[in-house]
Amino acid sequence: MTDANTPAIACRNLWQVFGQGAEKALTDALARSGDDAEKAASELREHGFIPAVQNVNFDVRDGELFVIMGLSGSGKSTLVRCISQLLPGTGGEIRIDGDNVRGAPKKKLTELRRKKMGMVFQHFGLFPHMTVAENVAYPLRVQGVGRKERLARAQEVISLVGLEGREDSFPRQLSGGQRQRVGIARSLAVNPDIWFLDEPFSALDPLIRRQLQDEFLRIQATLKKSIVFITHDIAEALKLADRIAIMRDGKIVQIGTPSDIVLRPVDDYVREFSKDVAKGQHAKVASVMRPGDAERGPDDPGLTVNMTLDAALARCMALYEPVPVHDETGAIVGTVNPLDLAAALQVDDA
Repeated sequence: MTDANTPAIACRNLWQVFGQGAEKALTDALARSGDDAEKAASELREHGFIPAVQNVNFDVRDGELFVIMGLSGSGKSTLVRCISQLLPGTGGEIRIDGDNVRGAPKKKLTELRRKKMGMVFQHFGLFPHMTVAENVAYPLRVQGVGRKERLARAQEVISLVGLEGREDSFPRQLSGGQRQRVGIARSLAVNPDIWFLDEPFSALDPLIRRQLQDEFLRIQATLKKSIVFITHDIAEALKLADRIAIMRDGKIVQIGTPSDIVLRPVDDYVREFSKDVAKGQHAKVASVMRPGDAERGPDDPGLTVNMTLDAALARCMALYEPVPVHDETGAIVGTVNPLDLAAALQVDDA
């Protein structure tokens, strides 16, 4: 039993270094550098090693949808494989519900993957000789669940992803979007607490991709899983994420909410990702609100902390005074000036 405040996933000083003898080389490099990650990584590269993940630290909260994004080669897929222990990790800790699983015995890892973790990848990996129902039920078959019970569970998740009526179809009879839904359903069959998705929609055309993003958000609203979602698409990250971690060269550059990323990028690399983003569609009123009390006047436009800046401006564009902002209960929690809303939407010239 874990404490309610224990993160679903916690990475502490996590490294993944490729090369023969990488673990000893990392230990020696950190010792010589005084635990300076930049110096250690530089030394490792000088000796022919590849530090693909460098000294990564973050938590994923219970029920949080945590997106990791970056360009190709930034280390995001390597990182999610470390967390799921498809790669062992070279240094640091990976804690699942407070328990360090890096270097755990094979039996324990197998049990985790079968019962606690679900995984969806870009390539569907469906069995061509199995029907949709059989593909979805396969993880339960591996667990030894009886045929009647596993097919009943498969039917539940098939319905959840909107594939009713295709239970007896084979993968070759499905569209790309439908095959990806089968992959999602299969990963949910064991009802995992933690869900890893590595660019699951990137091979799909834009319309199908948007539809599956919407479907994914609906499923998450129902199931409230702890999710690590990998993407290289800033629009996808902003649409899906509770928080986003942006990676570059194996390191995490910034972690923040979608509002943080588009309104307060920490450097030019992050700013470049979001420069073409319609900020008003993603940043929320809470990001520009000033805390404090305010009177509810006759012109109160009814702004809420989770309203986008675009929606807020549409409500109060005719007002020129600070207006109140409400929390979910309707209580006034602060004020926002229409000028601040407009200023936050200006193009960043930096």
